[in-house]
Amino acid sequence: MTAQIIDGKTYAAGLRERIAAHVARLKAESGVIPGLAVVIVGHDPASEIYVSQKARQTVEVGMHSEKYELPEETPEAEVLALIERLNVDPHIHGILVQLPLPKHIDPVKVILTISPDKDVDCFTPASVGKVQIGLPGPVACTPLGCLMLLRDFVGNLGGRHAVIVGRSNLVGKPMAQLLLRENCTVTIAHSRTADLPGIVRQADLVVAAVGRPLLIKGDWIKPGAAVIDVGVNRIPAPERAVLFEMQCQVHGVQAVVVQRESPVALIPGVQCRNIMADMVTDNDAVFQVFAKGRQGLLLRQPGERILPSDPVHRH
Repeated sequence: MTAQIIDGKTYAAGLRERIAAHVARLKAESGVIPGLAVVIVGHDPASEIYVSQKARQTVEVGMHSEKYELPEETPEAEVLALIERLNVDPHIHGILVQLPLPKHIDPVKVILTISPDKDVDCFTPASVGKVQIGLPGPVACTPLGCLMLLRDFVGNLGGRHAVIVGRSNLVGKPMAQLLLRENCTVTIAHSRTADLPGIVRQADLVVAAVGRPLLIKGDWIKPGAAVIDVGVNRIPAPERAVLFEMQCQVHGVQAVVVQRESPVALIPGVQCRNIMADMVTDNDAVFQVFAKGRQGLLLRQPGERILPSDPVHRH
């Protein structure tokens, strides 16, 4: 069986177009321009690139963007004060604080300071609780992007066995909740799971979010399974005359080396797509800001469905 590619870049391009149209309609009908504020402290190269992408894509779809780049030595109190100001700024509808933060700043304090009404990253306890019990509200961007791709490619996910390799608050746990809403049977595994290969081999859907390069081997994936590899890892590669190379978490027939313009890992009999920072996740963050552009009001055409539905399944 030949592997098929879940084309995240094409999907993201279409998503941006839909967002831009909704933003334009929101502005025309209510005068509201959704605003996103992004805060970064320090000079982590990967974070700087990610924040720049968020700011750029926000502007590209017609939203208001504010970027706050603070020095590494910025006191914690100053960061918290900035967030408090953004919480009450009527032009800002979503706040993103880029992690990791410098060691002298407590990330828990920062997260708890963000207003749940503007918590686009879905980090606050209130936002996490809404996802847990199926209430409408922000959804963590990366899991939402994974769900969109799976829905688009696989179709109805109900009844499928989904294995999530990774248990982080950012991806693994919210991904499990979203797939439960889709009526999947969900298993959360991790790097210390006993017989991880055996568990992965049972999966119809695999979401790799464990943060370890090439942990999941190609022969762990059963034919016809859909695989979403959430992240890439920077691996030093002096023997290849480069500072580092990007590697997936899912190992194919050969070692999977992912270049910036070719982020696709092919595994025989599997649909596999590695999600890069510029594909789906940022666009979902932007869309959620739009969705909160007017006290949670989302303008859409009758019957139109963009974000996942939020049924509360009780059985």
